[in-house]
Amino acid sequence: MAAILILSTPAVNAAPLVPAPMINIGVESATEPKDVALSLQILLTLTVLSLAPSLLIMMTSFTRIVIILSFVRSALATQQMPPNQVLIGLALFLTFFTMSPYLGQVNQNALQPYLAGSLAQEAALTEALKPMREFMFKQTRENDIALFVNLSEKDRPASRDDVPTTTLIPAFIISELKTAFQIGFLIYIPFIVIDMVVASTLMSMGMMMVPPVMISLPFKILLFILVDGWHLIVRSAILSFN
Repeated sequence: MAAILILSTPAVNAAPLVPAPMINIGVESATEPKDVALSLQILLTLTVLSLAPSLLIMMTSFTRIVIILSFVRSALATQQMPPNQVLIGLALFLTFFTMSPYLGQVNQNALQPYLAGSLAQEAALTEALKPMREFMFKQTRENDIALFVNLSEKDRPASRDDVPTTTLIPAFIISELKTAFQIGFLIYIPFIVIDMVVASTLMSMGMMMVPPVMISLPFKILLFILVDGWHLIVRSAILSFN
């Protein structure tokens, strides 16, 4: 009887049920032109956010820096040391360091006025592009710009302001690739010399079955440590943007 009474009596101190939120997602017809404009703005914002990683990689110094660091690891022949996460993290922080003057201009001239309501969205985008275009023009070769101007079959621009951003960005990318590969070639030279010396020494000693990479790897790491390699690589990468 006691058990029946306990089971039949409702719990006085029971916690109240938390109502589950209900989310409604619907599609309604636009009644005013401003509704359509708002929907297009939301779609454009989501598109920009989805392309943010590509913009960070292709319109900043990230491309050159990460390629240089990858060349260093390949020249050392250390396989996955440093790991990819370390190289990408270092490249990101070096990118923020080199791009800080231009990002500061974007924040001061475009983002803050837009958040304060004193600048329209289109004008904010135009002001934000100005520092980025200035950076890309400094790092882009004229023949690369001429290549895409000729491919676009448009009139020759009279000044930098006449060069479309859609033409400037691919020209900047291939210029960055060429510069990064030039620096990577210079990085490879001392390590190739070590490989050649070790390989010729092993051949003269008749040790043909010993892989030269196994013997040259400690000497490469020792040379890289003695000359403070990371300091020189980072310094050269940053100064290459001046």
